[in-house]
Amino acid sequence: MAYELRGYQRELVDRIRQSLAKGHRHIIVQSPPRTGKTVVMAEIARKATERGNRVCFIIHRKEVLDQAKATFQEQGVDPTLLEAGMVQSLTKHVDTMRSPEVILIDEAHHALAKSYTRILEAFPQAYVLLFTATPVRTGRNQLDQIADDIIVGKSIKELTDLGFLAPFKYYGAKDKDVDDKKLRRSSTGDYITASIEDAVSKKIYSHTVDEYLDKAGGKQAVVYTYSVEAAHHLAAEFNARGITAEAIDATTPAQVRDTAVRNFRDQQLKVLVNVNLFTEGIDLPNVDCVIMVRPTMSLALYMQFSMRCLNPRPGKVATIIDQVGNWERFGLPNSNRDWKALAKSKAKSKKANSLKRGGIQVVQCPDCFAVVEKSEVEDNKCPECSYSPIFKKREYEEQKAELVEIKESDQLKRIKEIISDQVLMNVATKRIDQLHSRKEFEAYAKLHGYKPGWVWYMWDKKQKGTI
Repeated sequence: MAYELRGYQRELVDRIRQSLAKGHRHIIVQSPPRTGKTVVMAEIARKATERGNRVCFIIHRKEVLDQAKATFQEQGVDPTLLEAGMVQSLTKHVDTMRSPEVILIDEAHHALAKSYTRILEAFPQAYVLLFTATPVRTGRNQLDQIADDIIVGKSIKELTDLGFLAPFKYYGAKDKDVDDKKLRRSSTGDYITASIEDAVSKKIYSHTVDEYLDKAGGKQAVVYTYSVEAAHHLAAEFNARGITAEAIDATTPAQVRDTAVRNFRDQQLKVLVNVNLFTEGIDLPNVDCVIMVRPTMSLALYMQFSMRCLNPRPGKVATIIDQVGNWERFGLPNSNRDWKALAKSKAKSKKANSLKRGGIQVVQCPDCFAVVEKSEVEDNKCPECSYSPIFKKREYEEQKAELVEIKESDQLKRIKEIISDQVLMNVATKRIDQLHSRKEFEAYAKLHGYKPGWVWYMWDKKQKGTI
């Protein structure tokens, strides 16, 4: 039996049709996590195959592919005109594929990878629809390099008001056991696992269980962590405290993983601790709590993490527990974000952080540790626990002014400090290939925590013209 599209899903299909009518051929389609993008793609595929057009559906994970195929079948897509597969396999036999009229890409924020672009370049006449909840990447290049239009779906707040997503309460850690100064980013833009292991205190295991018991005791919870070892440590801590938990990751045997997921769905298992599994597409309908123990600089990952628990049901209020300060980087998951601006390739600027956080200011209550938008605060009281004052007023003390002599040597020292700071500011928004002087390379290394040898190596390459 075919799925009956919801109003906002029909609206997406109509807007895609309008964009195609205007001559656009590669279109980004943005809609939040948990809003049924696969159903929308299945409906588009059904309409296309009814007219005798071939459709290619591309995804990058097997678990998601199997679910999508089932949805396409339910929707009545002609299987003889559909080629659905993982990008890793499709790109290997792209030369033998029959030309599709329509290409559908799920989780399309990955679509700048060579495996995807090889397929797109092989079929330049195809219409390409790039579906994603987060049309933004951690790297410099964005999806505007392969798209000529973007359709932004309804916001998380609108969908929550309509009852299609559950409302939530968001709590930051009482004890943030992460030393942010130790976090280092890879070439992809997200944090290197080894640096996370170095930055995260082992106290986070017991503190995570403390926060779960305090804020979400009894709820079905999914925990996102950063390594297999950390996942097993956390699961052991939960079990030691009488809360049934299991750790699973990509190396877990399929039968063991399937059993754990089934037990979780049947509520025989209270907590699933995972590493890089329950992010995109996997169906876990009874998650009422999410716990983040992995810091990330990827907005896409943050949204997938935080919104895993927002499947609605009458009376449900989901709980999001952030043990690692991701809210400080991104704001709340339902902050209004300018997706059109974020999908454009451009150098980072001071404005980038406000765009990333959606331009919404948030504050954490010092008593209950809830994270809320400042606009929700009335009479300086926390909207969750009524603690006041949630904003600390500056305390001014009268101090006797003390004049000191400014010597020439002090002035020269201050000038050098100002110049140094200015260089740091100048390189903060630059790429490596945009650095020109050795001073700029030194400032860049200081900002990113690189060793002095990196400066020597990169300056040598710059002088040779190899960067």
